[in-house]
Amino acid sequence: MAAFANRVTLGRSGLSVGPLGVSGGYGVGAASLLKAFDRGTNYFYHGSRRRHGMTAAIRNLVAAGRRDELVVALQSYARTPGIMETWFARGLKQLGIETADVLLLGWYSSPPSERLLERAARMIEKGMVRHLAISAHHRPAFVRYATDPRFSILHIRYNAAHTGAETDVFPHLGPDGRPGIVGYTATRWGSLLSLRKMPEGDAPLRARDCYRFVLSNPDFNVCMTGPKNDPEMDEALAALDEGPLIAEEDDRIRRIGHYIHDHATMGR
Repeated sequence: MAAFANRVTLGRSGLSVGPLGVSGGYGVGAASLLKAFDRGTNYFYHGSRRRHGMTAAIRNLVAAGRRDELVVALQSYARTPGIMETWFARGLKQLGIETADVLLLGWYSSPPSERLLERAARMIEKGMVRHLAISAHHRPAFVRYATDPRFSILHIRYNAAHTGAETDVFPHLGPDGRPGIVGYTATRWGSLLSLRKMPEGDAPLRARDCYRFVLSNPDFNVCMTGPKNDPEMDEALAALDEGPLIAEEDDRIRRIGHYIHDHATMGR
C-alpha cells in the first residue's frame, strides 16, 4: 500500500506542507511534536489553547535554524480588530518569531467585517503574517470565501459523519486557483473511536483511519490532528505510512459515520 506524499502544496497559498497538520492545544509534548516534524509534519497550529508543548517545539526549531521549514498558524476568534492584532502579536512574542505563516479567523459562518479584514491586511503589510485562513461550520459560506482572494486557506470540518462538504462545497469550486483546504475534527470529537457509539457488531475506528479518510479525499491538502500525548501522536503518524483507503475500508468507515450522524444528539 502506497504511503501519502511527504509534501503537498497548500492551494494558492503556495506553502509546502506535510499532509498531516498538528495542533498543540490538547497537551502533546514538545518531544512528540519534534518527532512529527522530522516525519514531515510541519503545519503547526497554535490555536486558542496555546500549550507549552507547541511553544517549546516551535522555539526549538527556530533556535535550530529550521524556521523556514515550518508553517506556523495562529488562530483568532476575536471580532474586534484591535483585540485580534494584540492577541496575535502576543502569540508571536511567545513563540519568539516576528512573522507567522497563517492567521486563521475562527468560526465565521457569515463573512468577517470589513474593518477586521482591513486590519488583517495591514498585519500582512507590516510583516506580522503571510496568509489569511478562515473556518466556519456553515458549509455554503466556503463557496463565497473560496472566491475571495484575501483567503488563501480554508479550514473545513470533515469526517465520516460530516461529509457534507462533498456536495455543498467542492463541486462549486473551480479546478484552478483553489485555496488550500485543511480538514479538522477528523475523529468527530472522538465519537468515531468510541465503542459505545458503534453500530452493533462493529469495532470502533482507529484514529489513523479517520485521518486516512480525510486525506484519501483529493479535495483536502491537510488533515489536522490534536494529540493529547505521545501514543496519540504515534497513532496519527501511522496514517502517513498506511496511505489512502482501499474501497472496502472507505465503505466501512462511511457506514459507521452515517450511523453515528443519524444517532447523534449534538454536533450534527
